[in-house]
Amino acid sequence: MAEALLRKALKGKEDIEVSSAGLGALVGHPAAEYSLELMDELGEDISEHQARQIHPDMVRDADLVLVMEAGHKRAIDDADPTARGKVHRLGEWQDTDIDDPYRQPKAAFADALQDIQEGVASWVERIKA
Repeated sequence: MAEALLRKALKGKEDIEVSSAGLGALVGHPAAEYSLELMDELGEDISEHQARQIHPDMVRDADLVLVMEAGHKRAIDDADPTARGKVHRLGEWQDTDIDDPYRQPKAAFADALQDIQEGVASWVERIKA
């Protein structure tokens, strides 16, 4: 959900590439059904999404890495000290972690989506600046 929303918000910025990967991704799996439904309600089709595992090269090649939780940030920073300073929480400016709604009811996905939308909006302001 975050990848699609950030990509849409940065549309027209050809010098910016947006992609997603997870620390515990179910590689090759599609987005969760509730994610598909909620994004469809926003007019965003994420049905082609396939989960992939984050790789150290992805982190090294990125200028900015946005994660959902402080634990994710620590894990990436610990795995590659050169990543420090470019790994931040999506909810950094709201001082919040975004809980993973995996295997939760639709309401948990809706809550996560709301937090993602707020995080994307705050980062887009800074990225476009």
